[in-house]
Amino acid sequence: MTYLIRSLGRSLVAYVVVAGLWITASSLIPGFGVFAHLRYIVELGAIIGFAAIGQTLTVIGGGIDLSVSAVITVAAILLPMLSFAPDTTGLGAIALTLLVASGIGAVNGLGIGYLGLPPLIMTLAMATILQGVLVLIAGGSAISVDNAALTWLGASHAVGISATIILWALAAAATLFWLHGTRSGALIYAVGTNPEVSRLSGVPVQRVTLWLYVAAGLCAGIAGLLLLAMNGQGYVGIGDPYLLSSIAAVVLGGTSILGGQGTYLGTIAGAVLLVTMTALITVINASEGWRSMILGCLILGLLPLSGRDRSR
Repeated sequence: MTYLIRSLGRSLVAYVVVAGLWITASSLIPGFGVFAHLRYIVELGAIIGFAAIGQTLTVIGGGIDLSVSAVITVAAILLPMLSFAPDTTGLGAIALTLLVASGIGAVNGLGIGYLGLPPLIMTLAMATILQGVLVLIAGGSAISVDNAALTWLGASHAVGISATIILWALAAAATLFWLHGTRSGALIYAVGTNPEVSRLSGVPVQRVTLWLYVAAGLCAGIAGLLLLAMNGQGYVGIGDPYLLSSIAAVVLGGTSILGGQGTYLGTIAGAVLLVTMTALITVINASEGWRSMILGCLILGLLPLSGRDRSR
C-alpha cells in the first residue's frame, strides 16, 4: 500500500503537466482543444500506451524490454502475410500474429528468467535478430493489409469514442487490477525490489519473469496491430519510434527505473504527455532536431520530480 501511495504521488506530476499543456494550448492555439483533436491525441497515445504496458510490467519487475519496437514491426508486417481467404473476419490472422508476438516475449522470458541472461542483453539481442529476419522477409517494401477486423477497429466509434481508446481503457483496467489487486501482481513488485530475497522467500521468480515478458510481447503485438490499422501498411522500421517512447512514458509516469515501485496509472499520463508534446512541436513547425531536443529536455526536467526515489 505504501508503494502504491508513493507511486500515485509521482504519477500525479505527469497528469498535472498534461492538464496544464492542454489548457494552455487550447487557449493559445485555435482548434487544439476541440474534442476531435484531443481524441486523436489519445488515440496516438494508445499505441505508446500499449507498448508501455509491457515496459511498465518489466521495469517494475526489475528488467526492461528493448525488443518492443521490433515486436511492433513484426506484428505490422506479419499480419498481412498471415491473412488467408477462408478467414473472412480477419480474426484468425490477428490471433496468429498475437501468438507469435507472445512467443517472442516467452523466449525473452525464458532467457532472462531461466537462463539468467541480463534483460538488457537478451532483449537487445532479440531485437537485433528480429530486425534481420524482417529485412530478409520484407526488404524495403511496404506491405498493405486487408483485414476486416482491423479495419473495423481503426474506424469504429461508440458515443464519440474510438474503439482504439476503448480497447486501451480495458487493457489499462486489466493491467491495474493485475498489479494492485492480485497476489501475482504483488509478486511482481517483490521480484523487482529484490529477486534474491524473493526467491529465498518462496516466490517463483523464474515463472513471474516469464509471464512478464509474455505480457510484454502480447502488448507490443497489439500496439503493432493498432499502428497497422491507422497506417494501412506495415514496413521495416515502423515500430522504431516506440522503443524510447515506451521507456519515456514509464519514466515520466513515475515508475522507478530501479524496479519494485510504480504503477501503470502514471504511464498512461506519460504516454499522453509524449504525444501532446509531439503535437505542440508539430504545430509550431519545429524541425526534427528541435523536436528531439525539446522531448529530451522534458524527460530530464520531469525525471527529478516523477521518477527519482532517494530511498532506493
